Amino acid sequence: QVQLVESGGGLVQAGGSLRLSCAASGRTFSSRAMGWFRQAPGKEREFVATISASGGFTWYGDSVKGRVTISRDNTQNTVYLQMNSLKPEDTGVYYCAACKPDDGVSQLPGNYDYWGPGTQVTVSS
Repeated sequence: QVQLVESGGGLVQAGGSLRLSCAASGRTFSSRAMGWFRQAPGKEREFVATISASGGFTWYGDSVKGRVTISRDNTQNTVYLQMNSLKPEDTGVYYCAACKPDDGVSQLPGNYDYWGPGTQVTVSS
C-alpha cells in the first residue's frame, strides 16, 4: 500500500551536513506520522526523529537532538531529515518509516507499518 524510498545518503566528513529524503507512494501519506531510524554497525536500531501527519509536532532522539531536523511536504509526499554537525557515530543505515494511519508520533518501531530499504550514511573522521 505504501512504498518508501530513501535518498541523500553518502560519505561526509565529520562536522558536515546531509539532507536525507524519503519519497512515499500511496494515498494515505498525509494521515500518517513519519519517522526516521538508523542502525549503526554492530548496534541495534535506534530512533532518530518523528513528525506528525500535519507536520505540527516533531520529536527527536536524545543522541541527535539539536543536530537534526525532520520536516515533511505533504504536497510532495516526501519527508526529510536534515543532519548537521555529523559525527562518526552517526554512521549507519538510515530508514524512513510510516506510522499506521491516524496514529500519533512514536519512537517505537512496532508502531510503523512500512519501511524503506534504507540509505547509507558514512561519516569519516
